Amino acid sequence: QVQLVESGGGLVQAGGSLRLSCAASVRTFSILSMAWFRQAPGKEREFVAAISWSGETTYYADTVKGRFTISRDNAKKTVFLQMNSLKPEDTAIYYCAGARASSDYDTLSKATRYSYWGQGTQVTVSS
Repeated sequence: QVQLVESGGGLVQAGGSLRLSCAASVRTFSILSMAWFRQAPGKEREFVAAISWSGETTYYADTVKGRFTISRDNAKKTVFLQMNSLKPEDTAIYYCAGARASSDYDTLSKATRYSYWGQGTQVTVSS
């Protein structure tokens, strides 16, 4: 059984920063590709960022590239999302996801590829 628990969400002003964390309770965390998705009210869940099992490969949505950074600590079984220069349009529930999948963009950017999901953490950016 894989459990993913997100933390670090909250309310921040535009231009501010937040760091999300996702802790995994699974022995094989180091072989999972991990990602962050988000879902705003009335919108579909969208890809934000992904990282390969080794941490060597990362992918970002164009809307967050240059502002967000995904990273992981396999020893602590945790994946992070550093979010800088936040905008009101970044407001959403952010979900952590894990998958035993190949590390290509077409695979890791699709929510359907992920078997494991966290409960989500709310990020609200005020203007």
